[in-house]
Amino acid sequence: MMARTKRSRRSYSAGEWGRNRVRIFPDPKTGILQIEWRENGRRLTRSLKHRDWSRAKRQADEAAAGFEGPEPNGKKDAEPEPLTLERLFDIYREEVTVTKGRRSRMHDRVAMRMFLGCFGRDRKPETLCQRDWDRFIRDRRAGRVGPSGRPVGNQMIRHDLVFLLTVLNWAARSRDESGRLLLQANPLRGFKTPKEKNPVRVVLSEEEYRALLKVSRRVGWKFHVALVLAHETGHRIGAIRQLRWPEIDLDGGMVQWRAEHQKNGYAHRTPLTDEAVAALALAWRRNSGDENAPVLPSSKDPTSCVSRWMARAWWEKAEKLAGIKPKRGRGWHSLRRKFASDLMDQPLKVLCELGGWRTTKTILQCYQRASDDRLREALANRRKVGT
Repeated sequence: MMARTKRSRRSYSAGEWGRNRVRIFPDPKTGILQIEWRENGRRLTRSLKHRDWSRAKRQADEAAAGFEGPEPNGKKDAEPEPLTLERLFDIYREEVTVTKGRRSRMHDRVAMRMFLGCFGRDRKPETLCQRDWDRFIRDRRAGRVGPSGRPVGNQMIRHDLVFLLTVLNWAARSRDESGRLLLQANPLRGFKTPKEKNPVRVVLSEEEYRALLKVSRRVGWKFHVALVLAHETGHRIGAIRQLRWPEIDLDGGMVQWRAEHQKNGYAHRTPLTDEAVAALALAWRRNSGDENAPVLPSSKDPTSCVSRWMARAWWEKAEKLAGIKPKRGRGWHSLRRKFASDLMDQPLKVLCELGGWRTTKTILQCYQRASDDRLREALANRRKVGT
């Protein structure tokens, strides 16, 4: 059987799982290449003492070939290494996580560390049960598990558990080089994830938006541009702060939203309002002249987009300047809900295209909220019809 070779953006692996698997990867601090293999169930690593990637790949191939050979006395192939939770995560990270976007890769790594810390590195995945599921929910909710050490809500817990279910479902469909399933079945299949009974979905009011807009230039021109774009396009701040000038057509009044910057991976084009064009024109006047530069560049590196942490800091500063008392759930995303509610009279298909939603169900369940004035207007119109 030919040795399987896998390439990823961060490492190079050769050989077969459970037999002669070796991997090379750069040390994150020094960049010096390392080689990793398993021996008697233990993971061993040593330095190759160089940074030559081509040479290191040859060494990995040679090491894998050196491990392989006919069993003495005609014995059958050795039994595969027992599948532990740590090993399953290693396989998933090398084969699936590397294909995801940056934020998804970050969450995968954080979730893996949490589950390994909670269940144990040598835990066999098939032994996971209801008690483990419930214990993780309790500990995560109380802040005993997680990178921040603080309590989190059901939505975040659900996000973590969906990742675990995804890994286990993937393992139950994937086979090793001998045709054996990595996992016979997902032991947690059918378990219910916690849900928010009353999720906080704040819609920014028109008065609050006007107050923020009034002080926006005092926070900085970048915040002003981001605020106007969020209000006029209804898109997430993550997509707005990663816009670059090749995606903007000021003359035609259009913007191209790239799939990799959308939470749902939906690439689309939308028109720009006059207010959005004016804000972008302001940003263009601040541009250094690089046509490929970000619309909202980082202060430290003009070739990079502003960070989400800076965008959050802008919002908090603007609330203070505007005299708006902070409220849980009010933030950049409350502008997206305002956009959906302001356009409630438009056909849902049109609203989906404008805001980048894939389905109308999401809009109805999570974004639109009728104001008191709109409800009164509906009742008033009903009485007129009945007369």
